[in-house]
Amino acid sequence: MPQASRRHLISIEDLSTEDLHAIVRRGAEYAAGRCEDARPLREAVVGVLFRKTSTRTRTAFSAGALRLGAQLITYGPGDLQENTGESAEDTGAVLSRMLDVLVARTAGSDAELRAYAAQQRMAVINAMSAAEHPTQALTDLSTLLGRFGRIEGLRVLYLGEGNNTASALTLALSRYQGVSLHLRTPPGYGVEQRFLDQAAVHAKNTGAVIDQRHDTRELPPVDVIYTTRWQTTGTTKPDPDWRRIFAPFQVDAAVLAGSPQAVFMHDLPAHRGEEVTAQVLDGPASIAFEQAEHKYHSARAVLEWCLGGSPEGAQR
Repeated sequence: MPQASRRHLISIEDLSTEDLHAIVRRGAEYAAGRCEDARPLREAVVGVLFRKTSTRTRTAFSAGALRLGAQLITYGPGDLQENTGESAEDTGAVLSRMLDVLVARTAGSDAELRAYAAQQRMAVINAMSAAEHPTQALTDLSTLLGRFGRIEGLRVLYLGEGNNTASALTLALSRYQGVSLHLRTPPGYGVEQRFLDQAAVHAKNTGAVIDQRHDTRELPPVDVIYTTRWQTTGTTKPDPDWRRIFAPFQVDAAVLAGSPQAVFMHDLPAHRGEEVTAQVLDGPASIAFEQAEHKYHSARAVLEWCLGGSPEGAQR
């Protein structure tokens, strides 16, 4: 594929606000079926590297790349010579001479992804690291746009661990006018302060409200209730009594009753009876599986943008 500009997506902070909004809109357009003939990756080769388990993200990017006309090369956790001591920088330098895009889930720090991205020939997409899950946040926002017709002014309640999904969601929602995000996370398991600080910078421009507390008293009425599973992929918890600490943060019928018009979102996989009851996840308020489908549509928008595509407003 002829080399146009290559854009990396390792953090939501790699996106300008204009880029973020454009990718979200493009994902919603794909979901609405308005771009089914688009083949912007028809000469591209996409590498897919997953060191941790994945159902939705791996399938979404693989199917998305194929639908957009690309060819795929997939790597398992033991396939690359990094296992024998080759540096991430050298690995990225080599792959960049053969691939147009690398979609990678390391579940470790972002340092390895940044090392892969230390070149300009191959785009690098973070398919989830320990700190942040940026493509999940883009999925979530395109889902909300498709459901409500807007993101501006929405009220969102997030219940549960302040994990990589919550961090990315915090960074992304703070870029929209008048949004309120109420984070209710267990003590000791909140969204890291560095993400809250960066979101606060964006919120000064958008009027967004980002509020984190560590209890479930006086939950505000909202448009969206969101949770994730309590045992994030590839992590363990140092506190053996963590389930007791998390128990008050379950999304159940009582939580929904406080916002009877709200939709329920979950990034999946879900553990019914832990972070959410079956009544909620499988009930009429739940759009969790619609949200999962949006991962495929959003993946196409991300791939297109990373290879220099120009959805409306995306050009720098």
